[in-house]
Amino acid sequence: MKLLKGLLINLQFFTAIPIKLELPMDREHLRGAVQAFPLLGVFQGFLYSYLLYALINWTPFSHLAAAFLLWLVTILLTGGIHLDGWMDVSDAYFSYQDQVKRLEIMKDPRTGAFGVISVLVLLSCRFFFIYELTMNIHFVTYFLIAAIPFLGKNVMGAILLTVQAAKDDGLGRLFQQAATVKVLWIYPFYIFIFLLILFFLRILFIPIWILLIAAMICYLISRRNALMWFGGITGDVLGATVEGTECILWLTVWLLHYFVMG
Repeated sequence: MKLLKGLLINLQFFTAIPIKLELPMDREHLRGAVQAFPLLGVFQGFLYSYLLYALINWTPFSHLAAAFLLWLVTILLTGGIHLDGWMDVSDAYFSYQDQVKRLEIMKDPRTGAFGVISVLVLLSCRFFFIYELTMNIHFVTYFLIAAIPFLGKNVMGAILLTVQAAKDDGLGRLFQQAATVKVLWIYPFYIFIFLLILFFLRILFIPIWILLIAAMICYLISRRNALMWFGGITGDVLGATVEGTECILWLTVWLLHYFVMG
């Protein structure tokens, strides 16, 4: 029940889906929300994979149209909340100022040139990867696509609870105060269940393990960068972490189709 409410809280916070419920925001339920981060990723991943399958197999749309519609959904579903963090972090990082000044820049509601350029590059890369995958799609591709937001949310939760806060307010701090690193025990359990499902479906394991390794590397790099560039995490840093991790995972899936599954 706590996980279900936690998932609903996540849907309210991190998606554009209208959840018209008065959900409790106390410590216990926010802790459940942190534990449900990967479940939000599962929901997103299932939606992406199902949509792509339906567009390719049940509609007359071209691969380009299918890629564009999936790409558009990846933006609209989240309401751009993580993209906002990506732009703010890009503006702050490319200012080449000290940590204090970078945190001030992230608070500025205005978007600078570096934020605009960085989000254009990010979204262009994502569209390219999706389009190429539609041109060379396998059965296992749908599971790899589903794994992208799932692993991205695992990384987000791990960063949230293993890296100190850079400031004492904001969305990141709100979730961080509600949970401790001990709640992360459920994340490996989610991954185990995911791998078990793939085993019973006789899905090729090598691409999945490579994707897991890529996600782990993203976690280590994101952790180091958050501490080095900003002195810790903020809500914007978490959003940028999700976007950056998922972009690397899209890249990984794209490369797997050329060098492992091709």
